[in-house]
Amino acid sequence: MRKTRFRFFTIADYDEEELWLREQHRAGWKLVKMAPPGFFTFESCEPEDVIYRLDYKNSAMSEEYLQMARDFGWEYFESCFGWLYFRKPAAAAAADGEDELFSDNASKAEMAGRIVKTRLLPLALIFLGCVIPNLVNSLRGGSSLSGFFTVVFGIMFVIYVYLLVHCGLKLKAIREKYGR
Repeated sequence: MRKTRFRFFTIADYDEEELWLREQHRAGWKLVKMAPPGFFTFESCEPEDVIYRLDYKNSAMSEEYLQMARDFGWEYFESCFGWLYFRKPAAAAAADGEDELFSDNASKAEMAGRIVKTRLLPLALIFLGCVIPNLVNSLRGGSSLSGFFTVVFGIMFVIYVYLLVHCGLKLKAIREKYGR
């Protein structure tokens, strides 16, 4: 049996996503597919404590990288817009002492840096180059649809400000936590 659930996570909420996926697996639902903006497809399974980890690679991953993950007991099973999904039974992680995909803090900080460069900065450029100018133009009026566009771009403005502040602060804290 399969089910699809909607749950939105920002680019900075990957830790929360990992925990949520673990809870789903404990409840007897293992992730089989993820589709943006937050549609998760699960397949029923025996309830088990399974650790999920995400990595962000905005480029093609190498077979060497996947083999290294497999060597440490991680099952790679899905990718979605640069995010790679891995899982490993918690019992196996406890036995080999490896419950993290990354072996050092520098790698965790580098991942947060990749997210900032390839996801957060483009989001900021769209905000500055499209949302703000269009909001200003709609506020000036001059057309019968100005009120409509003011509402649309006003909503976009609020969403972008929230995402930029939330993700920016969270990714900054992650980079500082892991020493970068």
